[in-house]
Amino acid sequence: MNRDLLRDLYAAVCAALLVLAAVLVGTAIQHRDGSLRVGWPPLLASWDPHVGPGTPAAVVVAAAMVAYGPSLAARLPWRPLLLTVWGAGMAWTWSLALVDGWHRGVAGQLTTRNEYLPAVGRFHDIPAALRDFTRHILIGSPDSWGAHVAGHPPGATLTFVLLDRIGLGGGGWAGTWCITVGTTAAVAVLVAVRTLADESLARRAAPFLVLAPAAVWVGTSADGYFAAVAAWAVALLALAVRGVRPGLNGFCSGLLFGLTVYLSYGLTLIAVVAGAVVWAGSSRRRPLLFALAGFVVVPAVFTALGFEWWEGYRILVTRYYQGAGGVRPYGYWVWANLACTVLIVGPATVAGVRRAVPRLRPAPPNRADRRLGLLVAAALLALLVADLSGMSKAETERIWLPFAVWLLPACAFLTGVRGWLVGQAVLALLINHLLITGW
Repeated sequence: MNRDLLRDLYAAVCAALLVLAAVLVGTAIQHRDGSLRVGWPPLLASWDPHVGPGTPAAVVVAAAMVAYGPSLAARLPWRPLLLTVWGAGMAWTWSLALVDGWHRGVAGQLTTRNEYLPAVGRFHDIPAALRDFTRHILIGSPDSWGAHVAGHPPGATLTFVLLDRIGLGGGGWAGTWCITVGTTAAVAVLVAVRTLADESLARRAAPFLVLAPAAVWVGTSADGYFAAVAAWAVALLALAVRGVRPGLNGFCSGLLFGLTVYLSYGLTLIAVVAGAVVWAGSSRRRPLLFALAGFVVVPAVFTALGFEWWEGYRILVTRYYQGAGGVRPYGYWVWANLACTVLIVGPATVAGVRRAVPRLRPAPPNRADRRLGLLVAAALLALLVADLSGMSKAETERIWLPFAVWLLPACAFLTGVRGWLVGQAVLALLINHLLITGW
């Protein structure tokens, strides 16, 4: 066994020990005083071994990806590869979601009292709802919003309002939307990696982007959809700064960045990943001007309609500490959140990040490797800032999906690809079959 592979295994074992510590310590704390507010620390889940209609499909998809994924990624033409990644990602995500059955796994996920769909009926007059949005954030306020509606800017809820307006109302369509859009995040990451680094790295990362344990939470949580919007914003920015239709791609990137921060307050930190793209991409200013022009559109529209982002965030901070955020102990979650991250990115990504870090040195042997390492490091930095902020105590298995997808390309640096893919698949299958997750 060569030294690099041995170090990879050490990194994976250390990550597994972190998860084990989070489980044992978290279980003790939860049994003592219930302050973690989760059923199976560190995940918002409950222990419930089960199989379901998606089980056979999930096993088949995993086996097919391990057997054929690396070779297909190496030889398919680029555009068919992107479509294949999207299709395989949907197959993997749908099969995992359906392990819990159609209602519990998909149609019912976004209909509970703390989710978005119960609020759709209160948006008959959208401008009026936006003007009054901040008045219903605090617990105890008249007709206060459910946790997720209150915890996000109204762009998240408006997505499901607009789906309802075009005849795609209800939990089934909402879940289908989140999975269909959310699985495009892998395609966006591949586009960005190919544009900033090189195609060979993107191809080597492709099977890992499909078979990520994160798919457990992409199907079905709205954060999978948020991750895709943010990922396409970054991908289009990468194209713009590398000179590919800089005006159009820059403007569209800005629009999506604007939408991103109106989907989730915490996604302002995607600016760290965007900064890495600009740093690695080019010194051209023109694409950035177009991106800025696109970015201001969404805030201008929401502000004109009566919603003030900063006021919403200010009130949300109070709401956060009114609820579980004021009870959950920072001293546990500041490191247990990282255990959640291990569970969504898998052991292969931990090993890949270990290999990515040395690529950041000033004069690496391969500039493409350094650019990919920079992208991965930026995502890790954004995640750590979110962690230290104390505004992400628990539930980060879904909240951090938009950052986690940018850690997955680090797997391009791995050797022994099929073995690592097996580890990724087994982890996802175990989580989905042993636990009932909250998303």
